[in-house]
Amino acid sequence: MQKTPNYYKNRVALNVLAGSVQNAVDCYQAAEKHIVLGVLTKNYADDQSAIEDMLKYQSQIDNAVSVGLGAGDPKQSEMVSRVSKVIQPQHVNQVFTGVGTSRALLGQTDTVVNGLVSPTGKVGLVNIATGPLSSNEQAAEVPIATAIALLKDMGGTSIKFFPMKGLAHEAEFKAVAQACAANNFSLEPTGGIDLDNFEEILEIALDAGVKHVIPHIYSSIIDKETGLTRPEDVEALLEMMKRVVG
Repeated sequence: MQKTPNYYKNRVALNVLAGSVQNAVDCYQAAEKHIVLGVLTKNYADDQSAIEDMLKYQSQIDNAVSVGLGAGDPKQSEMVSRVSKVIQPQHVNQVFTGVGTSRALLGQTDTVVNGLVSPTGKVGLVNIATGPLSSNEQAAEVPIATAIALLKDMGGTSIKFFPMKGLAHEAEFKAVAQACAANNFSLEPTGGIDLDNFEEILEIALDAGVKHVIPHIYSSIIDKETGLTRPEDVEALLEMMKRVVG
């Protein structure tokens, strides 16, 4: 069972939300397997129901599961770690302080584990106080390179930069991308990414030299009536991705 995402040309994999097992299958095929499908722990009452459901997803999409928090909710951090231990997915979403727990419980280094950091309004500095308790305190602003080193210390493999608000934090994002490239670290931009700004955001990361990029495209491609991610939009994203990667 593959435990690393299937990156297109070893550079980019999409991350979208799966509204159902069939929706996950449809999006997986639409992306030609260069994707991980987000399933949110926040949508489940307990670990067991989450595990049982995620195993259904796993069996249908070659383990391209991304165990999610749910809008970056730090209160989900421990549940994500516990569920991921059993699921052994390709991708795990974590708040900054939950990375070490997830990696230890996974017991292997193949699965991608991201650590959530937030923009500060200051180029070169990110806020790492994104945990259950720390998110309620004053921001902990640290240099990006230091944040990456801390994540590496904990067994993390990528920075999740959230919320992007599209290109509202463009200068900060460029600095994060440059630091990820310089420190051989993956990058996951998320928040406000849509079909209009996706290409430019991806270009910034790749032009900086980031080896692995996993952009998260969520609400903008979800059908409001069905709650399902539109496979045709995933197809469009794949075409853009191919164009940018070359």
